[in-house]
Amino acid sequence: MDISVVIPLKNEEESLPELSSWIERVMMENAFTYEIIMVDDGSTDNSWHVIEELHAVNPDIKGIKFQRNYGKSAALNEAFRMAQGNIVITMDADLQDSPDEIPSLYQMVVTEGYDLVSGWKKKRYDNVITKNIPSKFYNAITRRMSGIVLHDFNCGLKAYRKKVVKSIEVYGEMHRYIPVLAKWAGFRKIGEKVVEHRPRKYGVTKFGWERFVNGFLDLTTIMFIGKFGKRPMQFFGLWGTLAFLMGFIFILYLVISKIMYPGYALTNKPAFFLAIAVMILGTQLFLAGFLGEMISRSSPDRNSYLVEHRKGFSK
Repeated sequence: MDISVVIPLKNEEESLPELSSWIERVMMENAFTYEIIMVDDGSTDNSWHVIEELHAVNPDIKGIKFQRNYGKSAALNEAFRMAQGNIVITMDADLQDSPDEIPSLYQMVVTEGYDLVSGWKKKRYDNVITKNIPSKFYNAITRRMSGIVLHDFNCGLKAYRKKVVKSIEVYGEMHRYIPVLAKWAGFRKIGEKVVEHRPRKYGVTKFGWERFVNGFLDLTTIMFIGKFGKRPMQFFGLWGTLAFLMGFIFILYLVISKIMYPGYALTNKPAFFLAIAVMILGTQLFLAGFLGEMISRSSPDRNSYLVEHRKGFSK
């Protein structure tokens, strides 16, 4: 199979027929073998019913329905597990991403050797205050912290080599930072393509202000896990040891002072209790690193999500 098109969605019943028809036309014009995987992330409208109707007409359209809303990252993660295409294309369901971009994204991966190609919505139709300015801010921070030169990390329109999506785990709000996850998984050839951004035709945006706080926290998590996820002792153990030694040296200094000056009130000094607290903190950090090492070696590779229905996948 040439392409798997992955579409996470929530309450997008109006746009799905038009979007699927558009994708089908692009695939036929370019003679691609394909599948379309629509992931219903806890919709409360008739989105799943529409997916079932589309599948009945075209078996290449497949569906996954969550029992509840888990978020976009979970939807992508589940679809990545099921995808069979050599190239995986992700796009949003709101018709703001154009399926006409699929052939050029596909060619960049196949002929130019990219592991991942991210879309760049250079001209946007979103609200300047609530989306455009915050997006530029977070993209700048992510570029600085990750070393990946992309203008739009959170663009839903991306193309991946199959090996990439099978090598990463997307959870929390980490769909915004998939290029960072790919880099930490060892995929270094990450490119960018200017893509069309279309005005929203149906419905309303599903993301609020809380995504900025969650996005920053997840970026911090990714950077930490990418560097220390498989060796937490190197972080916690180092700082724990340093803290313990600092406290111990200060306690030793106070004890020597007590020996040399018997009248010295050792336990009446705030420095004594501060040194004890630093030693305890150091011990806790060291134990956290030890437990982290054990957990990193015993935890499963992927999260499990409660899928209510699947449509079009082999048993």
